[in-house]
Amino acid sequence: MDPVFSSTIDLAAAIAARKISAVEALDAHLAQIDAHNEAVNAVISLDRDGARECAKRADAAQARDEALGPLHGVPFTLKDMHETAGVKTTVGFPPFADYVAKQDSPVVARLRAAGGVLMAKTNVATLLSDWQSNNPLFGRTCNPWNLQRTAGGSSGGAAAALCSGMTPFDVGTDMQDSIRLPAAFCGVYGLKPTEHRVSLAGAFPDPEGAARSVRLMSCLGPLARSVEDLALIHQIVAGPDGRDTDLAPVPVEDMPKLDLKTLRIAFAPSFPGFPVAGDISTAVENLARQLQDAGAAVEEAKLPKLDLHDDLEQGGRLIGMMMEAAQPEPPEEPTPVSRWFEALARRDRSILAWDRFFENWDALLCPVAMTTAFPHCEPGTPIKVDGKEQSYWMLPAYGAVFNYSGHPALSIPCGLDSAGLPIGLQLVGRRWSEERLLGIAKAIEPLAGGFRRPPSY
Repeated sequence: MDPVFSSTIDLAAAIAARKISAVEALDAHLAQIDAHNEAVNAVISLDRDGARECAKRADAAQARDEALGPLHGVPFTLKDMHETAGVKTTVGFPPFADYVAKQDSPVVARLRAAGGVLMAKTNVATLLSDWQSNNPLFGRTCNPWNLQRTAGGSSGGAAAALCSGMTPFDVGTDMQDSIRLPAAFCGVYGLKPTEHRVSLAGAFPDPEGAARSVRLMSCLGPLARSVEDLALIHQIVAGPDGRDTDLAPVPVEDMPKLDLKTLRIAFAPSFPGFPVAGDISTAVENLARQLQDAGAAVEEAKLPKLDLHDDLEQGGRLIGMMMEAAQPEPPEEPTPVSRWFEALARRDRSILAWDRFFENWDALLCPVAMTTAFPHCEPGTPIKVDGKEQSYWMLPAYGAVFNYSGHPALSIPCGLDSAGLPIGLQLVGRRWSEERLLGIAKAIEPLAGGFRRPPSY
């Protein structure tokens, strides 16, 4: 086996069967990091000694026939935003350069309790606030498919590390396409769960113990190289934890095995007024045709009667109000509480409209982003889509629609564009239906093509 491009599930099975030790699995990933990270710059805050001690403990437990959990001895990385005991959490922001949390966030604690071996953090946009992963502490992450192009953001380090074999999985955050967009750019899978499905406690460095301000639209979810790995990691990290009181007590179930002939799939090559590259819209149409040929009920979507541009604007206003609440000093004229409730009522209308849409469809197939990976640039620089300049701020539009509505959505690899760069397509489903959505993605995977190993790795 090739440990650095094996799936998480296969690597865990190999360790359980004693075909490879946890230390050997760790060493293989560290060697891959040493070989490629200087160029890609995806992995930061590498904890070689801590990871090696953890891997040794996993092997010692194995020798005693003690199973630590479904990730027994599997090395992994985490996006540099999870509070992690013993490893710095900086979000690429100089004031947090030396911050080390006193305890693990619930997500980190669950991954460790499942037997995972944390190796390092992965690079991000400063304060997670851009669609390129670049910051003053660690610099810029490059796309393994083309180092002159971005890996995306803010989970770009996670997606690039996965794509290049430096880690078998990671867990990112997604407030405006920040898991799905980099997953699409790097040709891996990324899941944004339903809002309030995975704990946000400890999902941002908090040296002073301030009140948590980000409580809407942001989600934590896994990135991996297979649908099964997404399902496994989601099952480990999802559900109530005793620290995030917003979490819904929805059972976390196994991913079902689904037959394409039983599925109803709506597709949208684009959204009204949203730009999209021709290669991406064509990929949506081609996959929809393949699904229909395979027996699924497929139809071009009649989208909810919503002003999606206004939804994006309203989502931005909600984010702005949350950021205002996080400031150490309140503004001279703070936003009235009545405006907050008006914004929530406006959002409710969109959530319910999409709920009604999914009464008739198992999933919506559509773009993740308006383009594939673009050349590194200053934030705000217009992005060329099929030779025409488009607003930089429209990069996450297709994904951000579902941050605003709260519905689960995942990015699936679907071949390459005319420039040889990965195309990612988006599958969206009913709220609280992550397991079924993953089952749909698994059924579609043979048609979409799945993960491809980039050249030179």
